[in-house]
Amino acid sequence: MREKESGVSEARDFPAGESLELAELVRYAPGAIVSRTLAESGAGTLTLFAFDAGQGLSEHSAPCDAFVQALDGEAQLTIGGKKVTARAGQVVLMPANVPHALKATQRFKMLLTMFKAK
Repeated sequence: MREKESGVSEARDFPAGESLELAELVRYAPGAIVSRTLAESGAGTLTLFAFDAGQGLSEHSAPCDAFVQALDGEAQLTIGGKKVTARAGQVVLMPANVPHALKATQRFKMLLTMFKAK
C-alpha cells in the first residue's frame, strides 16, 4: 500500500471489484508467522496474519485500537492481563495503549484492523 500525494492510500497486489476469501489471501508456513498488508494509510492498517500452531507475538502495546477478526483456527490473546480465546468467526478489540500478546493454540489466521486513537 502506498499513499498518493492526496494522502489517500492505494492497494498493491489486491484486485478491486472482486469478491475474495480473506483466509485464502495468506498461507501458513511451518514454524512461522506470515503477514500480508492489504491497506495502509495515515489512519491505520489492514493486515492478514497466518500463525503456525505455537507461534505468537510477545506482549507489546500499540498507539492504535486494534480489532482481531479470527478467520481460521484458534488463538489465546492476553489483553491487559486478561486471557481471551479467539476462534474463527469471532472478533476481539485490543484497546490502544493496553499491553497485549497472542499465542496460536492451533494454526490461526486473522485480519488485524488498526485505527489510530483520537
